[in-house]
Amino acid sequence: PDCFTKLGGNQYVNSAAIGRWDDFLLQEAVPLVEKQFGCGGKGKRGIFGKSSGGYGAMAHALLHPDFWSAAAIHSGDMGFELLYRHEFVPVLRSLTKVGFDFGKWIDTFWESKKFKDGDIHIIMMLAQAASFDPDTSARYGLRLPVTHDTCEIIPDRWANWMKWDPLSLVEQHGAGLKALKALYIDCGDIDQYNLVYGARRMHKRLDQLGVSHIYEEFPDNHSSVDYRMDISLPILAKALA
Repeated sequence: PDCFTKLGGNQYVNSAAIGRWDDFLLQEAVPLVEKQFGCGGKGKRGIFGKSSGGYGAMAHALLHPDFWSAAAIHSGDMGFELLYRHEFVPVLRSLTKVGFDFGKWIDTFWESKKFKDGDIHIIMMLAQAASFDPDTSARYGLRLPVTHDTCEIIPDRWANWMKWDPLSLVEQHGAGLKALKALYIDCGDIDQYNLVYGARRMHKRLDQLGVSHIYEEFPDNHSSVDYRMDISLPILAKALA
């Protein structure tokens, strides 16, 4: 489903700042669809997504293999060190202009007639912050895992982010993936967010754990790659038939 938020999106996990999206999917959205359309049920549920949706599909497959029976992950967020660390610099530069008033920056973003170059990436990073390390005492529940003046990592806050990295989740929950009927992972080999390196690490770790899966790389970047679903969806449909 479209889980759009004031911060532009979310990672389909429970967050004290932007909502309990994990619970929503499992306890509300899927039961409603299954009741309304007479489909699905245990052993017949598949999940797939791209980018943040790919992250959600990977996280849900790891955390809820008893609920989902197949998953496809397209260019999903994983390998947080390579994906996010360098993105904090432009976030700091942008927020410096408003004295690190997160609420003011977000309100200005939505009031603007046209988004400035790079602002989409700024609000994307704020959505990650609200998902992985929310501060319920702050407006919009936001805080950063880096110091505002020197962009140095704040260890305890960054640890909160890293525990949500699929490469961390797989260490605790990877064995559960063996219950899936199908697991498909792909990524463009020139993904501009460095996601191919996280995908390769996941592929390598799943092999080590003996988790059956399909892994593919394709000659493209992160953008406009929905055509890859022409490959994954038939795999899910066959597995869930």
